[in-house]
Amino acid sequence: MKEPLVSVIIPTRNSAATLEACLRSIRNQSYKAIELIVVDRDSTDDTKAIAHRFTDHVYNHGPERSTQRNFGVTKAAGQYLVIIDSDMELQTEVIRECVQAMEGDTNISGVIIPEISFGVGFWASCKALERSYYTGKDSIEAARFLARRDYVSLGGYDESLVAGEDWDLSRRVAAIGLLSHTTAHIRHNECRISLHKTLKKKYYYARHAANYLSKNPQSKLTSPSGPLARYRLFFSNPSKLFKDPVVGLGMLFMKTSEYAAGVIGYVHSTLKPTRSSKVKQ
Repeated sequence: MKEPLVSVIIPTRNSAATLEACLRSIRNQSYKAIELIVVDRDSTDDTKAIAHRFTDHVYNHGPERSTQRNFGVTKAAGQYLVIIDSDMELQTEVIRECVQAMEGDTNISGVIIPEISFGVGFWASCKALERSYYTGKDSIEAARFLARRDYVSLGGYDESLVAGEDWDLSRRVAAIGLLSHTTAHIRHNECRISLHKTLKKKYYYARHAANYLSKNPQSKLTSPSGPLARYRLFFSNPSKLFKDPVVGLGMLFMKTSEYAAGVIGYVHSTLKPTRSSKVKQ
């Protein structure tokens, strides 16, 4: 029996540092009926050259990840889709487990692939500890594997969203069926994390969060994925949290700083229209 084709879609932007490992992990999958599609956005490094070593399906499109992903789907021929980022590496059984889950149960509409973070330096260790708490938490992890027909019928990623687009699509996927999980993981290469850059990114995304929250009103501070739930999750296993006290405290400091940057970004986004209206008056 012929195995169903799986289209792997990867948006990129100056991703040369991590892309080869990402693409090699796809080439090394135990499941072989795979089509690889890379959608770049005006990279100025060797991203496109690296991509061309692994696939002929290399395109340039933008302006944001959601648009890149949706464009990639228009070029895909697979019955199933898996959409990952260029700093992710798949363990060898990931796609096989995803296909088996979907083929084995027609009630399953999407598959969550758990992530393990790794990288260089102290803050990468903090991020790895944080990520380790999220495995099996459907409210935090998003489905990355789904049937192409469902993706199309749901409209794909909401291109009006700059932040929260993964959760938004996963919520819509969960509304039409069940979510499954693989035991094999994504290895998320955080490289060397800069706390300053991390906070800038959280601030940027938070400035665009109002649109996501208006479409997903269930996403509140007290929601299962909100700050209060995450702190409860961290402290639910204090022996794990403080196995290395320095890393544990560093993780809590980093997460709290991210939330603070997010609050500042969100408040700034809500004040901006008010300031504009005052100028017009």
